[in-house]
Amino acid sequence: MSLKKYRPLLSLTAVVGLAYLIHRVIFYALDINDTSFYYSIETLYLLFLVLSIMVFVVLLKVKERSFDNVGMSFLLSTSIKMIVCYVILKPILQVTNEENTLEKINFFVMFIIFLAIETILTIRILNEKQ
Repeated sequence: MSLKKYRPLLSLTAVVGLAYLIHRVIFYALDINDTSFYYSIETLYLLFLVLSIMVFVVLLKVKERSFDNVGMSFLLSTSIKMIVCYVILKPILQVTNEENTLEKINFFVMFIIFLAIETILTIRILNEKQ
């Protein structure tokens, strides 16, 4: 097992750790109480991190076998991840109150952050061939 092969996973973990710290600082600075959230921030970060690691393990396996299919594999795995996230988000969407709005925004912002991180790291994988 070479460390270079799993570099995207290390980058992913480092960037997610930094994003979590920034997220916590923002919540602390704005005095946002997240104890009433359906899912805690830690739970969501752990869930998104596990899903992202699964996406990258698939991408790294596809890269070994057929580099030309990495982009399509990324699209497919991201679509599956989106479906899983919708199932997880469904209980939050069913509740409609003003306090829940912040939780919905938080979930979508985290989803977008993880999607951006995955996209950037996938682009780095795709650029390795050039």
